[in-house]
Amino acid sequence: MIEFANLPDARGHFGPYGGMFVPETLMTALNDLTQEYLKAREDADFQRQLSWLLQEYAGRPTPLYFAERLTQTLGGAKIYLKREDLLHTGAHKINNALGQILLAQRMGKKRIIAETGAGQHGVATATVAARAGLECVIYMGAVDMERQALNVARMKFLGAEVVAVTAGQATLKEAINEAMRDWVTNVRSTHYILGTAYGSHPYPMMVRDFHRVIGDEARRQILEREKRLPDLLIACVGGGSNAIGLFWPFLKDASVKMVGIEAGGRGIRDGDHAARFQGGKLGVLQGAKSWLLADEDGQIQLTHSVSAGLDYAAVGPEHCYLRDLGRVDYDYALDDEALDAFQKLARIEGIIPALESAHAIAHTLKVAPKMARDQIIIANLSGRGDKDVAQAAEFLFSKHA
Repeated sequence: MIEFANLPDARGHFGPYGGMFVPETLMTALNDLTQEYLKAREDADFQRQLSWLLQEYAGRPTPLYFAERLTQTLGGAKIYLKREDLLHTGAHKINNALGQILLAQRMGKKRIIAETGAGQHGVATATVAARAGLECVIYMGAVDMERQALNVARMKFLGAEVVAVTAGQATLKEAINEAMRDWVTNVRSTHYILGTAYGSHPYPMMVRDFHRVIGDEARRQILEREKRLPDLLIACVGGGSNAIGLFWPFLKDASVKMVGIEAGGRGIRDGDHAARFQGGKLGVLQGAKSWLLADEDGQIQLTHSVSAGLDYAAVGPEHCYLRDLGRVDYDYALDDEALDAFQKLARIEGIIPALESAHAIAHTLKVAPKMARDQIIIANLSGRGDKDVAQAAEFLFSKHA
């Protein structure tokens, strides 16, 4: 039996994945961050402060909502939605941002940087930096800035400088590259609030721990509501923070199946998707060893997804290990399926999901009708769709023009 609580090991490895693959100039900062986090994790005052902020500022606990009409429409398993979309700033990202800003303050850092794809992590980081009174710089791919213009404006209103990254594909991977270059240059004064369960140790561990509140709450709530555990958990997976947050507290429960949904884009062809477990390979990218999309020469391939937050060439190392163990399954949803789920959830339940979350809903639409009526699904609604309305309208309504 794997002792999940002992992951990662002292060097940040989840089996063969993870680790610390960074420039020498960052090693001291990462080691200091690791030690500070391990102390904070055992510090009752730190945990009380974080719990207070999660409740009073972010709006936890989030509801576990029984999607009655969706359940009736599909005619199969009972569907519950974990409503992370109702948090302050509109997504699960605030959980991690609050934890990391407290760490930055403990370490005496005066400047915050971050990367963002869909913009939700950027908004969460700008929000916590504003509350802390710290300088904040957000790196964002120029392509993502165009399709997430609302979130760019929100970050600027919150006082952050948003830097457009035009290199390469001008999406999330390039934004992370620029954030890491900044950190190397300004490491003494700056803390990098990385937004997903990826990158060098200790980030995959830290981000997972800050997001496990999702699964802890869902576990309590479903036991209170149904007097038993769910049969299936579903969450979208880019880097994998919302998914590992939901999955982690259930890993020892063999009866609970889990599925992470990647971005299938336009189909599983080179350059048309971001589903790392569909034809990806083992490699090192941006601080960690993981499954990633690369060609035969090891060059990172272009990726595509209708959702900016899933449009990334690598996946969190803990997800790779859980897949190897057979504990979590990974599938994908195509752009068209996610857009269909986006519209169906809006029209059936009156909830407009983020396009990232719509990938999880797309899989729910597939599997719920095949399950028994007394079975239970919890799907993680990781964010709300305000940021995606203009883009989704362009895809969905233009087809009917």
